[in-house]
Parts: sequence; C-alpha cells; structure tokens
Amino acid sequence: MQFSLLARLVYVISVVSTAWSNPTGEHQCRLATPHSSTFPLLDDISIETLHALFANGSLTSVNLVHAYIERIHEVNPSLRAVSEINPDALKIARALDVERSMGRVRGPLHGIPILIKDNIATKDQMNNTAGSYALVGAKVSRESSIVTRLRDAGAVVLGKATMGEWAQCRSRKASSSHGWSAYGGQVLGAYYPQQDPSGSSSGSAVAVSIGLALGSIATETSGSIVNPAERGNVVGIKPTLGLTSRDMVIPISIRQDTVGPIGRTVKDAAYILSAIAGKDSFDNWTSTQPFDVAPAYVKACDFLGLKGARVGIPRNGIDYYLDKSTKPVMVAFEQALQTVRDAGARVIEEANFSSFDAPAFARNSSIVLDTDFVGGLANYLASLSTNPNDIHSLSDLSRFTKADPREEYPDRDTYVWDRQLGRNLTSTSLESFMAYQANLRMGGEEGVIGALDRHKLDALIMPTFASFHLPAVAGLPIVTVPLGFYPAQTPLTMNLKRTTVSVAPNIPFGLAFVGRRWSEEKLISLAYAFEQRTMVRRKMAPYIRPTFELADQLEPTDETPYKLKVQYRPPVMNQPRFGQLVMEKTLGRLFLVRSWIWSVLGFQHSLL
Repeated sequence: MQFSLLARLVYVISVVSTAWSNPTGEHQCRLATPHSSTFPLLDDISIETLHALFANGSLTSVNLVHAYIERIHEVNPSLRAVSEINPDALKIARALDVERSMGRVRGPLHGIPILIKDNIATKDQMNNTAGSYALVGAKVSRESSIVTRLRDAGAVVLGKATMGEWAQCRSRKASSSHGWSAYGGQVLGAYYPQQDPSGSSSGSAVAVSIGLALGSIATETSGSIVNPAERGNVVGIKPTLGLTSRDMVIPISIRQDTVGPIGRTVKDAAYILSAIAGKDSFDNWTSTQPFDVAPAYVKACDFLGLKGARVGIPRNGIDYYLDKSTKPVMVAFEQALQTVRDAGARVIEEANFSSFDAPAFARNSSIVLDTDFVGGLANYLASLSTNPNDIHSLSDLSRFTKADPREEYPDRDTYVWDRQLGRNLTSTSLESFMAYQANLRMGGEEGVIGALDRHKLDALIMPTFASFHLPAVAGLPIVTVPLGFYPAQTPLTMNLKRTTVSVAPNIPFGLAFVGRRWSEEKLISLAYAFEQRTMVRRKMAPYIRPTFELADQLEPTDETPYKLKVQYRPPVMNQPRFGQLVMEKTLGRLFLVRSWIWSVLGFQHSLL
C-alpha cells in the first residue's frame, strides 16, 4: 500500500511538472482525454484516411503540417521526441498541395509529414548531429539517399527525431540512458511518467506513438528500431540488410546497420518501407537485392495472412532473456500464440536454435561494432562540406566530448570509445573478420535460418525483447507489432543509471515476426493479420498526449471548405534552447525533487 501511494505521488508530480514546463503557454498538454471532432484523431489517423480527406478537399498538407507542429510544441518540452522542426516544412507542404490541385499525386506519401532520425543526413537548414554538439553546424556534401527517396515520393520532411547519442555507442549502460543525447535531451515514453523509451531510435517511436507525425524513419544496428517501437505501442520494421540504403547515415557498423520505418499500423509502415527500399549506387550492399523494383509491400497486408502459415518458437532463444520483468510479457505471448492458431497458422513448438551462445555472441559483436565504427565514422566525417568543430576521427570526437560541458562528461562516460580506440584494430583485421564470420554462423545456419529450414517455417515468432540479437548479425528482417501492456500492479524497475523507468504499469511490449532475407512481404502479411485480429494498440492510451487536433485549426466558411484558425508560430526547438533555459532556471528545484522521489521509489523497489 505504501508503495502504491508513493507511485501515485510520483505520477501526480510528473504530470504537474510536465504542464508547468511548456514555456509557450498556449497549448498545455494534459492527461489523454477523448476529443470530439469530425476529423479522426491525429494519434490514430492513417495514410489512407488522410488521402481521403485530401481528395474531398477537407484537408491540405499545409493544414496537416501545421497541426503536427502545434502538437510538437505542446509535448516536446516534456518528452523531447523532436530535436528540430524543418523550417521549410510548410513551404514544402504548400508546393505539394499545388501539385495535388493540378492533378498530380506522386504516391501514397504525397503530402504526408515524416520525421527523420537525427543520424540521417538532410541537406537543408536542419542539423545532422547524431545527438552530439560536435556536429552542430556541420553540413553534408549530399543528402542521404533515403531522404531523397522520401522527397521524390512526395513526403514532407517534418523534422529530426531525437535519438540516443551516437546510437547508444558512447557510454556503458550504467553511465547513460536510452534516448539521451546532449543536443536533444532525454527522450521519454508516453505511457508512464519518466518512461524509458528504449533503443536509440527513441524519438522516432515516441513521436509516432502520440501523433507528432504520421510516421518516422529509424535505424537499427541491434534492436534500435524494434525495441523503441514496442515501448511506444507502434509498429517497427527492421529490414533485411541491403534493402534500404545507408548512404549518408552516420554509421555504427556497415555490416549491421539498417534503415527502416516506424508507423502506428502495419499498413502505414509498409507504405513507408516501399518508398525507401531499393538499390542505390552509393551503398553497394543494396546491389544484392533480388529485384530491380522494390515490392509494393502494402499489398501483403492480408487479413488472412496467417492462414496456412508455419511459424516456429525458438524457446532457447527466448528463455535466456527471461527474468521477473518478462513474466507478463510471456503470459501475453502464450495468448498471442492461440490467436495465431485460431487464425489458421500452425505453430511449431521448440523450433530451437542449434547453437545459442549469448556470451560468445556478445564478445564477437563487440569486436565487429568497435572496428566498424572507427573507420565508418572517419569516412562520414570526410564527406562533410562544412566541419566547424574540426572533427575528423573518433579521437577528435572523444576530445571534443570530454572538453564540452554540454556533453555531460564524465557523468556520462566514453567507455565504448575508449575501448574502441584501445583495440588498435580495423574492420579488415583478421580478428574482426573471424568475429563477424562466427556471428554469421550463429545467426544463420546455427540460428534463425537453420530453425526456419529444419522446420520448413515461414517465420519465427518471439516476444520482441528476445527477437533482435541474431537477426542483427545475420542481416535478417523483423516486424514488431503491439502485443500488450504491463498490468496495473507491476512494480517499478529503474534503468541502471536510475534516471528513467524501464518497467511499470501500462508500459507496452511487442510481438516480433522474424524471417529470411528479403521476406518482408511474408512478415508484413503475418504481422498485419495478427494486428487486425487483436488491435492491441487501441487498448491503452498514453498517460500524456497533445490535445491539438485537425478540427482546432479548421472551421467552415462560405468561400472555402476550411481555413486556418490558429496563427503559425516559429518552432520553439529552432530558437536557442529557450525552453530548456526557462526550465533550468525556474523549475530546477521541482525537477530535483522529482528526481529524488524517483530515486527513493527505485530504491524501495529494490528492497521488495
């Protein structure tokens, strides 16, 4: 009972401080409540619904971009999901509206606002920082091929999503936290106060989960798409290595990095994936694609997609990661298996990996990622046309980070970089090659591919938390969909730094489908069939979300169907960190009290 009362106290303080932390004072975010409107809510709306509104004249892309910007203003001082808003977003939307009025619609993403993770380069007024002040003001020689594809498809690049600094490739776990970066601040999830957003694509998932954009682009080296997606109660697609280009994406590992979409539904994510997939001369890995034109993945969205499918459970790949916190997940997982069976699929139990040596896998992965990052970072830095901080290597970056107080060193250490620089190896070294080959075997014939082949499976089915390790090293695809939520009496678990809440009531978790290379269509079909039968996403609302909706800026007139009712304001995020300065100077004591209470709460839980 005492624990429950303390949890409620923390909840109230978090909500109050959230409401006080908005320096604009115009649209204060509050606890999620129903919104009466003739328009669908923006945290539920789909690409197809938006196109219906575009087509009947009820909505323009300018209206839509404006609404998303207003929603970002409301919650970003609290959740920090967006690091920058594109100053050109409204201009781009206006041009796309003109195209539509002249009868040209480029495709499903025409006029649709998409957020881009802050390690994917755009050649515009926005920064490309990977969350670090070291790259603020740096300019790229060319734009990422992924962004070019999005623009060609008619998407509006709305802004940059905040990410874990250097894709969580800087500090040991106890020294930092998922979703923190010096430039963007600490991203927080929307389903529990101070929620750990998980992974490095944290802003990409949080923003989509509460309708700050229709969808987002994220990256994954090992878990950084699927983990934030499950914690955001959204859909994430980690593509086959080589399906999407990594050109002008700040790298971790050329042998593992992938770029993929996050959406609220499988169908929306499939639309985005089709826009960004394809061969690219700037990324040779894409030349291995077995097709010249990427499939229209949305055609795989079939309600009967599970009928006749064979899916297997690699229990030994799941059991290794089980602990007290995963018990509710496994209960939901077993219930999901029955749903899959009822939909006509055959579930093969004990479709185990023939070899699963997690410690060996971790050692090999450390060598591969360390050696790839040093060289890959140098190559990216060499491509910059403007480099104001004169950063040309990992050694330069380490020196900058340790000298600039905004990077919070040594409280947030550089353990990973120190280890990487100490190896004195390159990605072509024999030790790195052998480690990579060992992991390919463990992820392939001894792991996922072996299990699929032995049991003649279409896919593996796993809780998302256990799904990503082997596909990461073998370059295999994953689709994660919402599975459930931690129950009301779940004890709180803090992260190792004791700054965010990793497990708590209402925090979402996911279900993953894992397959062979280039099997995205099959995985999307399976995931869609499960999603449509369960509609898990609708069963829990975030504790906080924006209140601004499409109807708040549109009203009927005699001359036109709708007009703007709210004046556009320059984005707070593009001002010199005004909101952060206000919070630091006027609310510091409140946040210190809240942090102290979280620490006490975590300590009390550790004694239970």
